[in-house]
Amino acid sequence: MPLSTMQRFIRTCKQANAATCFNAYPPKGRFNMKAVQISDGIYCLPVNLESYQLFEGMWPMPNGISINSYVVQGEKTALIDLIEDINDKPAEFQSELQSIDLTPKSFDYLIINHMEPDHTSWIPTLIKENPAIEIYLTKKAAAVLNSFFSITEHTHIIKDGDTLDLGGGKVLQFFETPNIHWPETMMTFEQSSGTLFSCDAFGAYGTVNDIYFDDQLSKEQHDFFHQEALRYYANIVASFSTFVNKGIARLDDLDIKVIAPSHGIIWRENPKAIIDDYHRFASYMNGPAEKEITLIWASMYGNTAKLVDSIIKGVESEDVPLHVHRVPDEHVGIILASAWKSSGLILGMPTYEYEMFPPMSWVLDMFRRKKLWNKKVLRFGSAGWSGGAQRELDRITEKNKWEFMEPIEWFGAAGQEQHDLAVQRAAELARTIKEG
Repeated sequence: MPLSTMQRFIRTCKQANAATCFNAYPPKGRFNMKAVQISDGIYCLPVNLESYQLFEGMWPMPNGISINSYVVQGEKTALIDLIEDINDKPAEFQSELQSIDLTPKSFDYLIINHMEPDHTSWIPTLIKENPAIEIYLTKKAAAVLNSFFSITEHTHIIKDGDTLDLGGGKVLQFFETPNIHWPETMMTFEQSSGTLFSCDAFGAYGTVNDIYFDDQLSKEQHDFFHQEALRYYANIVASFSTFVNKGIARLDDLDIKVIAPSHGIIWRENPKAIIDDYHRFASYMNGPAEKEITLIWASMYGNTAKLVDSIIKGVESEDVPLHVHRVPDEHVGIILASAWKSSGLILGMPTYEYEMFPPMSWVLDMFRRKKLWNKKVLRFGSAGWSGGAQRELDRITEKNKWEFMEPIEWFGAAGQEQHDLAVQRAAELARTIKEG
C-alpha cells in the first residue's frame, strides 16, 4: 500500500541522521541550556517537550515541540510568556535565565499573550519568587488568570494598540488577536527591532536545539518545519481560520522583521514565509485547497480493503497527488494535515452495527470540529449485513459543506462491478480536482 506524504516523511526522518530533519531534544537532566540572542537585549528561552508526550493530551508529536519564552531588556526587563511546569522544564528554563545573568526576581513585567497552561502553568512559582512583578494581559486573559491561579493583583488590562515603554529604546505594543486560538489571546510587537512575539500563531511542531532560526536551516529542515507548521495548524488552529485571516490583516501595517512564536523556529530571514503559510492554510477552509486527494480507509475483515488498490489506480490515472492513510493505524492528528490541504477526500469504511466503523467515525467527527469544509468526497465500503455507515456519515458531515459523489457500497464481497466503479469514480473525482 502506498505511503502517505507524512508517513514517508516520518520514516525518512527516523532513518536519517536526526540533524537532517529536525533537532534532537536535550537529554533528560541536562541543565546547561543557554538563552538565544535574537537582537540587542532580546532573547529566546526555549525548552523542548519530548516526542513521547501527546500535545494538548491528544496530538502526536513524533519530533517533539518547543515552548519558547522571551526576554526583552531595556532600562526595565519584560518576560513574554512562560513555560509549562512539567518534569524538569522549569530547571531548564532557569538555567537559560542564568546564562544571561537573570533570575525570576529580575523581571519588572510579565507579558501574557495567551493563558493556555503550556505557557502559564509556572506562573505561581514566578509570582512566589517575584510578587511585585507587573502583569500585562487582555481583559479576558485576566479573568482566566484569576480562575486558574486566583491572581488579581498587579494586573494591567491592555487595550488594542497600547504600548509599554521599557526605556533604552525598547517599546512593546500590544495587539488583541482573539481566537488564535483562545478568545483572550494577543500578540506583542517590539517596535525598535521589529520583533513580533506571536505566541501560538505562526508556530510549528518540532524541537529546537543548536539551530533556532530559519536562516540556519538546510533545505530539508526548511521543508520539515513548513510541514510541521501545517500539521500544527491543522491540529491546533484550523477551527479558527477566519480569525487567523483577521489577525494577519490586523498586522499589515507593522514592519515585521522577526516572528518569534511560542512553538518552533524563529523566523528572521524571511518572516513573510510563515505568514504566507498561515494565510494559505487559513484559505483552505473556504477553498480552493490544493489539487490533491487524501484517501482515508479502514477495514474490519478485508472486504473494504480489497477496493483500495482500485481506488488508488483511478486517482493515479489522472496524475493527481494522493495521500493514503489507514485508521486506526494512523492517528487523526497526522491525517488532518493532508486532509486539510486537499481539495478531495476519499473515505473507505464498512458498516459496523448499523453505523460507521468507529475509528473512522472519530476521524470524521474531528473533521467536523476542525471545520474541514468545502471538499469533494467519494465514499466506498462494505455494507455488512445491514448498511448504515452512509447515514451516519451524512449526519456527522451535514455542516461541512461537502460535495458528495454517489457512494460505492455492497453487501458481502466486492465483485468486478465494484472494482470497475472504484477506478471510474476515483478517476472522475481526480479529474474534477485537477480541473479546479
